[in-house]
Amino acid sequence: DQWDVVIDVSRQPGQVKSAVAALADRTGFFVFVSSGNVYADHSTPGQEEDGALLPALTGDVMESMETYGQAKVACEQHVLRAFGPDRALIARVGLIGGPGDIFDRTGYWPLRFARPATEDGAVMVPDAPDLPTQVIDVRDLAAWLVDAASRSLPGIFNATGETVLLPGHLDVARTVGGHTGPVVAADQQWLLAQGVQEWMGERSLPLWLVDPDWRGFNANDSSKARRAGLTTRPLDQTLADTLAWEMSRERTRARQAGLSDEDERALLEALAHA
Repeated sequence: DQWDVVIDVSRQPGQVKSAVAALADRTGFFVFVSSGNVYADHSTPGQEEDGALLPALTGDVMESMETYGQAKVACEQHVLRAFGPDRALIARVGLIGGPGDIFDRTGYWPLRFARPATEDGAVMVPDAPDLPTQVIDVRDLAAWLVDAASRSLPGIFNATGETVLLPGHLDVARTVGGHTGPVVAADQQWLLAQGVQEWMGERSLPLWLVDPDWRGFNANDSSKARRAGLTTRPLDQTLADTLAWEMSRERTRARQAGLSDEDERALLEALAHA
């Protein structure tokens, strides 16, 4: 069998190595969905594709997410060795969101604003006025990957959403959620002291990053991909569609990111007496 294009999203170097070995002589073009996690330094916003990378994972198996970036570097190297730079596209993707985001990082904020946990409608947000965020709608990413593959567009590209500071992102989420209650900004160090996690996971605030070494993680430069045809819909469309999807789901389900209503209420109460 022969294929015009293969698109691979694997994170396991051994799987990619086997795939490219089997497909290099039977496939015209290879698209690999990598990650911005491959970069060695996330402290500075505006990272371009020539930024220094982490060392490649030496084994075939990524044992844990602690070596996710190194594993993706190894995967990239396997693709480029087998297909060469003229027959491969490497997409270093940022945070993917939109309807279907089972990791809850893009759905949490519009849903929280639509369904506050308190009687007065208060919503707690981190006081992080200068923190950049990026979300690329999964539908826009998929459309660009298919289009670029159909054109056999080679190269390495940061594929991310537009950079929006966290307060701007939260303003959009609030508008989408129809929120009119108080917005309570909490000091970042206070949140950490209360055991609130950054970014994702149990008892977290999605999109929030405090560590200065990660300040640029959500702010990579996607201008090269945009010159190559990547277009992204406005953030309010992504969040509105994500909220509609969230509202269709079981309200009491366990979430992968965010605060429970109980945690939100307890933290707001503690903050009021801090």
